[in-house]
Amino acid sequence: MKQSLTRRGLLGALGGAVAATAGCQAPGSQAESSAGDRSADAAQSSASASTQSENAYTAVYEQVVDAVASVRVYTDDGSGGQGSGFLVDDEHIVTNQHVVAGGSEFYVRFSDTGWRSVSVVGADVYSDLAVVRIDAPPAGVTSLSFVETEPPVGTEVVAIGNPFGLSGSVTAGIISGVDRTLEGANNFSIADTVQTDAPVNPGNSGGPLVTLDGEVVGVINAGGGDNVAFAISAPLTQRVVPALVTSGDYDHSYMGVGLRSVSPLVAEANDLDPASGVYIDRVVDSGPSDGVLRGSTGSELVSETSVPVGGDVVRRLDDTPTPTRQALASFLALSTSPGDTIDVLVERDGAERTLELTLGSRPEP
Repeated sequence: MKQSLTRRGLLGALGGAVAATAGCQAPGSQAESSAGDRSADAAQSSASASTQSENAYTAVYEQVVDAVASVRVYTDDGSGGQGSGFLVDDEHIVTNQHVVAGGSEFYVRFSDTGWRSVSVVGADVYSDLAVVRIDAPPAGVTSLSFVETEPPVGTEVVAIGNPFGLSGSVTAGIISGVDRTLEGANNFSIADTVQTDAPVNPGNSGGPLVTLDGEVVGVINAGGGDNVAFAISAPLTQRVVPALVTSGDYDHSYMGVGLRSVSPLVAEANDLDPASGVYIDRVVDSGPSDGVLRGSTGSELVSETSVPVGGDVVRRLDDTPTPTRQALASFLALSTSPGDTIDVLVERDGAERTLELTLGSRPEP
């Protein structure tokens, strides 16, 4: 997404006259009046909720937009691209690695400034995060803060950035999902990403996805459709960015294995019950898992499909269950570092065993 968004009665009359001789109320008049009152109240409440929502979007936009920057990148041959970024302290701007990749000159512009030259202090292809340094951020602009706890699915959020070069654009949506994994470099995945239905377009990359309180849920990474977009989560960003600022890079934990989800066919071929966990299809030679974990030893035909068999199935890492690849990837990304030794509970040949594994670092891209 390197380049640039926008988006998103009458009270019932009395049903008759009072009969003087009988002294009675016209049939249905009280019920109709009550229903009319409820209808009017509902309409008023709906209008009030709509106004409050609109005011909330305006408020968060005004709170956040001054800290959001347009990012422009030029290569040695004069070509370039653009994206977004945002201030995280008084001299650093977070954006995506793919926004600055291949660039030789870098510029940022805030809502009330001209273009300013900046330098890249660190970039990490495996999380698609980068940090640039600005010598003189706009006076009086407050940097953005990250959420302390991950908001639940359904939380309202807005994406602010520069789609198609249109600076300061805002779109609204909700958190559609959490703990997603995205395809990353060298067949690795980016763990713990946040899914949203807020519209995202080229140029939004690197901009913030924020709650209506103005706290950053994630760094916009990609849009996959009209109502599917993703952001690098706040927890992963908060792990990676400090390392990029201090050393220019970040080391990700590495098991040295090729993984597969335990699909129904994999479960049938390997006689797995429950049909969950993470299947080890391959162990990298001389990698951290070589001699510890076991990959596939062969294959079987199930429903006319070749399915690997014989590999370990990871059930738990330390005390964290790993029913899915997403759970395994998030644990490694957020709870471990290279050099850590962890317990790996695997199912092998129908029995469970716990193995010790010392994690390595992902190879250079």
